[in-house]
Amino acid sequence: MMNRLSQVCALGAALMALNSCSTMTDLVTSKLPESHSGRPTIVVSLRNQEAYIYRAGYLTASSRISSGREGYRTPIGRFHVIRKDEDHRSSLYGDYVDVSGRIVKANVDSRRDSRPPHSHFVGTPMPYFLEFSPGYGLHQGYLPGVPASHGCIRMPYWKARQFYDAAHVGTPVLVKP
Repeated sequence: MMNRLSQVCALGAALMALNSCSTMTDLVTSKLPESHSGRPTIVVSLRNQEAYIYRAGYLTASSRISSGREGYRTPIGRFHVIRKDEDHRSSLYGDYVDVSGRIVKANVDSRRDSRPPHSHFVGTPMPYFLEFSPGYGLHQGYLPGVPASHGCIRMPYWKARQFYDAAHVGTPVLVKP
């Protein structure tokens, strides 16, 4: 009897944790059907650390983001999606790994950090990449709650996928301060 009670309590605690989890909210809201049609426009507010999709002037989706940190600012202005890549990897930032895939040197800038002997560069994964300016895009990534990227716009997995699915090459992207 006591074992069953502890299992029910553990299940209740897990459900409460999931209910308050922003990842669960992102999953649910990314699966809601859009109530408006028309060509999408992506708007990014660096001040609010949020991104939005508008269709026919109506807000249809939003996401928390993490933009470029000091020294790696996200470009501001009017752009268009110039490339989509579902399985993109960074060509500049990543790890040096050995032939077995073991990380030899982590978190490197391939332009600045020398390659250790018998290793090769593997770029950081950037799933659901929507490039809007050469070298800059929206993609799935870590969100620490502050600007922290090398200039790209990071989003939670489900939201990056939602924005990727909604956008096409040519979709307008407005990045506001």
